[in-house]
Order: sequence, then structure tokens, then C-alpha cells
Amino acid sequence: MANAGDFVIEARDLTRRFGAKTAVDHVSLRVRRGAIFGFLGPNGSGKSTLIRMLLGLIAPSEGEARVLGHDAVKDSEAVKRRIGYMSQSFSLYSDLTVAENLEFYSRVYDIPADRRAQQIERVVALTGIGEYLDSLAGTLSGGWKQRLALACSLVHEPELLFLDEPTAGIDPVARRELWDLLFELAASGVTLFVTTHYMDEAERCTDIGYIHLSKLLVLGRPSELKALPGVTPEGTRRWELRHDRPAEVLQDVRRSGGVLDATLFGETLHVLARREVSAERLESAAGGEAREISPSLEDVFVSLSHAATRGELALPEAPATTKPLPPAPARPAARRPMSGFAAILLKEFRHILRQPSTLLFALLIPALQTILFGYAIETQIENIPLVVFDLDGHTHAKELVEAFENTRTFALEDYVFDEESFDAALRSGSAKVGLVIPAEYGEQLDRGEETTIQVLIDGSDSQVATTALNTASQLGTTISRELAFQRFESAEKVPSRDQSGALALPVEVRARMLYNPDLESPRFFVPGLVGIILQVVLMFLTSFAIVRERERGTLEQLFATPVGPGGLLLGKLVPYFLLGTAETVLILAVMVFLFGVPIAGSLPLLLGLSLLFILTALALGLLISTLAKTQLEAFQYAFLVMLPSVLLSGFMFPRSEMPDPIRLLSYAIPVTHYIEVLRGVVLRSADFTDLLPHVRGMVACMVCLLGLSVLRFRKQLA
Repeated sequence: MANAGDFVIEARDLTRRFGAKTAVDHVSLRVRRGAIFGFLGPNGSGKSTLIRMLLGLIAPSEGEARVLGHDAVKDSEAVKRRIGYMSQSFSLYSDLTVAENLEFYSRVYDIPADRRAQQIERVVALTGIGEYLDSLAGTLSGGWKQRLALACSLVHEPELLFLDEPTAGIDPVARRELWDLLFELAASGVTLFVTTHYMDEAERCTDIGYIHLSKLLVLGRPSELKALPGVTPEGTRRWELRHDRPAEVLQDVRRSGGVLDATLFGETLHVLARREVSAERLESAAGGEAREISPSLEDVFVSLSHAATRGELALPEAPATTKPLPPAPARPAARRPMSGFAAILLKEFRHILRQPSTLLFALLIPALQTILFGYAIETQIENIPLVVFDLDGHTHAKELVEAFENTRTFALEDYVFDEESFDAALRSGSAKVGLVIPAEYGEQLDRGEETTIQVLIDGSDSQVATTALNTASQLGTTISRELAFQRFESAEKVPSRDQSGALALPVEVRARMLYNPDLESPRFFVPGLVGIILQVVLMFLTSFAIVRERERGTLEQLFATPVGPGGLLLGKLVPYFLLGTAETVLILAVMVFLFGVPIAGSLPLLLGLSLLFILTALALGLLISTLAKTQLEAFQYAFLVMLPSVLLSGFMFPRSEMPDPIRLLSYAIPVTHYIEVLRGVVLRSADFTDLLPHVRGMVACMVCLLGLSVLRFRKQLA
């Protein structure tokens, strides 16, 4: 009887459900050490799902498994150090060379530096890819990509190698060569667990399991499976009928007396018939040449699949199901959350250097956006089109029109001489403000009588309309005051005079503008623009970097290695943190030197708090990457965050005017606090104590975002 140590894989009643669908249904099996175990089944039968459960990439809904003596769920990280995995869609890093891909995986598996070159040389010699070491992986043909994938899976000398349809999509010659490599590995003592749906590959395996519609139908050696009673039932024989046109005569053969089943097999038909059916009868029914044969594995699986579909097949009772698996021996937990950090970090730097679009998006685009939006966003409204309907036409009326023009808020668009043209100018939008001067305007002023001028304002643009209204009202007050001063200058009793004796207002309000005395829009908007652009760019870069790996399949491959969650996340974040730092310096330089917005406060304080915000923005992108499964979803989540950041952060609209619930919500947006920091340091020379509430806000946002990201991030696919 075999001992437990003779088996590298032991599974009992493994089951995985995805909602209402059962992908793997109570599968039990054992794999002997040193075997080439072929796990066969049609597409969608559950082969890949079973491998992912054995690797700990997917948690089983029911059942248990041990791989190399370790619990596949509780001790999956220990398993990953001793196994290799070549996934069905093994995705290499196409922008890295063959040598760089091999170096990356050798670092992920923590191979010591003094052994790393030796191990890489070993797998290069084994797979024969030495002549392609300096080629980008993306330029290799399908067969050579599979060789490189195999080399990456073997670089750490695994005891057990999982290969999920390793020959899918490559030509027959490359398939044969790859299997020659697998035989070499098996001869060296490596156990192989291979999934496939090619029958010729199944024939090369020492042990076979066949799964159909999520259930394991049969388990054993190829010779044992061919001898199963259900494959060639008692009283039947199998025949091979060779014919020039087998597809055309298939139905004739099936209708022939005594024939139980007939299937196409290349250029022949494989026929299951009662024992009394002779070769002559088959040849007379369809022509061709018939000979009796033993069942092939394809015959085995076709027969078993039909029997299982009809409910006529009793599922096998694997030895592992007779009793629960004994508990795995206790081992000290060796958690290394930062494992693989250096490998991921180096790989990410290489990605960035090989992809100019990343540098363009991270550095040049933000600078261009700052310039574009910095000039485009302007709150100083000038040259509002003005149409004048002058019914007076004398000197006072002309002086009034000149006064409107001299404000620089209004620009004379046209003089009209009838009411219809006046209405048309406002209705068409060619003029935003209409000035109507009454017929006796000048005469009433000369007589000291009250006179009324009418200013009609297009209110469709509230900001323009408000500016026009305030300017017109202020102009009316100024003209009235000047007229009053002229008339009362010689009066004996007046409300008040200044120190020189000139007529003056009783109360004079003298306002002084601080921090932005000329009310220049760039001084207000450009610092806010720095925060918005930083958050958007860093959020997109981080979220897309991880989701892109998930879509390409490289993340699944990483999950099957001993790289630690901390090493994976930190290795991803550090390069983008450095990019974000360079981006911050660049757009601050644009702000200072192009827009002339000086930094009034401490530059080290501003840069230090900027680094804190960069971490917060990266954490936001990281959280999005844990929520999104595709790049499209990541874009949707990022867009969902971007709009509130622009509208509610105080970048464009004062938060003090927002309703209380909305204003409270704005505190949860990281860029809200950073914009206040920027404007405080740049414009008001605020110190750390002044900014402490917003520093606390940024720290709280960063801790919450990073905490949620770490809680959600798992080295599992589901």
C-alpha cells in the first residue's frame, strides 16, 4: 500500500461554486510523486479552476487538499515556494527581454544572487532559448514564448510543476518539442500536473483523470482506463473503418444493423458494434476497409462522456474519499509580506523606461494641462458686448457711453437707432448688455432733475450677468457722487469735508486686498490646478498599472509565486511615487516661472506636504485597482472620483457656500485638503500650525485608503 508521502497532491471532495454555477463538483484524487498526471476534459469543464484551488489562488467552497504535505488553503505560501505554475494564458512581460523575464522570476523566488546566474543558465540550456536572451519577449513566436514560460516556471527548481494547457495555440512541431522537454523534467524527478484536451498528449501521461461537466468521471493509468467495462461493453467490438470520405458515410454506418456508435477519427471512423457484426458487413454498408482495434483514449472519453450525460456512469470512489485527510503536520508560519519587493520594483522601473507613453502621461501631459487650463480659467470678466440705444444724442449721453467703456468691463459692440434692432441684438446674443439712454437725459441732468437710464442684462450666463450688474450699479453710484460733489462744492453747509476742505463722503470705506491685490485669476486657480492634476494622473497611473496586469494574466502568475502582498504593492507604488515627485516639481515650476505665482511660504514645507498628498493619491488609485477587474471598470471608478474632486474640493467653487451635507462630504476628498495647503503656503505664507487641520485630513484620508486597499487586496483570483 502506498504511503502518504508517496503522493504530492491529495484532494478530497474539492468543490467550487460561482454563484449558482458549480465549476468543480466534489473532485477527489491523488497524484503520485514522479508521475506525469494528465488532467483531461473539454473546455469549461473545471480543469483550470481545480488547479487554482490546489495553488490557493481560489478558495474551495467545500472540501480540502494538500500539496507537498501543506494545506492548500491555510499554507498556500509555503506551497508556492516549492511548485512551478505555467498558466493557460501565461503572459510574459512583452516589453522585457527574455533575460529580464528570467531574472525577474529568479528574484521573485528569492534565489540568492550568487546562484541566480547559474539557475538561469540551467533553464536556458534546458529550454534552448539562449539565442533569444536579448530579444523582447513580445517578439517571440508562440512556441518560443511557451519555452520561455516553462523556463520561468523552472528557474527555482520546483518539485511539482502545474501546466495548464501548455501546448494550446502552438504548432505541432513546437508541441512535440515541448513534450520532449517535459519528459526530460519527469526523468529528473519533477512531478507534472498537465491539463490538456489533446488525446495524443494524454497517451504520454503515466496517470490520467478525466473531468466532464465539473465531475471527475475516471482516474487511473491509460491502460486501466482502456480496459474499463463501460468503454467496450461485453459482447461488443471496436472497429476502425478507413474511407475516402468518412464524414459522408458516417450516418450510413450509424444506421447499419448492430452498430451502437460511430465517430469521426481523422480520416477514419471508429465504430462500436455488437460482436456478431463482421468487417464485411461494415464494408458493405459504407465501403472502405475495416479492421478490429483496441480502444483509444479518445474512445474512452467519448464513451464515458456519453454515459455520464445519460446518467449511466457511476462516478469513481477515489482512495482519498474513504476518510478525511489527516491533518497536515504543524509548521511554523513563515510569513514574508515584503518578499519580492526588489524584483517588482526593478520590473516596474523597466516597464516605465520601455514605455515612453508612461513618462509622457506622468510628466509632459500634466505640465501641458497646467499651462492650458491655467490660461483658460479666468474669473476677471472683461469686454462684455454692449449695445447702445441712444435717444438723446448729446454730450452727456456720449460721456455716459464713454464711462461704460472706460470700466473695461464693457466693450461697445454697436449703436442702434430703433427698438427692433436693439431687441434683435440682445436676442441673437451678439450683445450681452443693452444701454437705453432716454431722450431728455442731458436736459434733466442740467436742470438737476432725477433721470433714469435703463440697463438690460442677458442673465443666461450668471457670472457674466452678475459682473455686468455690479459694474453698472457701481458706475451709476460714481457718476451720481461726482454730480453731487459738483453741485454742492460751493454750498455753505454740506455733510462733510476732508482735511483740505474739499467736499467728502461722511463715511469712507477703504478696503485693502491681501495676498492677491490685483485679483489675478492664476494666483487662485493655478495652485488648485496643481492638486487636481496630481490626483488625477497618479490615480490613473496606479489603478491602471495593477488592473492591466490582471487583464493580461501576469497577475495570476505572480499570485502563484511566493511574492508577498506588501512586496507586490510597495514595489508597484514606489516608482509612481518617484514619478509623482518629479511631476510635482515640474508643475510647481510651471506655476512659478510661467504664470508668475511666487511661493510666499516655506518651499520645504510645501514639498513635504506634497509628498504626503502623493502617497494619498497613490493609495486612492490602489483602492480602485482592488475594486476594478478590467481597465474599463478602473476608468469608470476613476471618473466617479474625478468629478467630485473638481466640483466639491474648492478648486472652482467656494466650499463655504455649499450646503452643510455637501461641505462635510468634501472633507473626505483628499485633494480638498491639499488645495488648502497649496493656497495657504503659496499665497498666504501659512506655516505648519496654520495648516494642521488639513494635514490631519490628508493623513486620515491616506490611512483610510491604504487600510481599505490592504484589507481588500488578496493573492487570490476570487
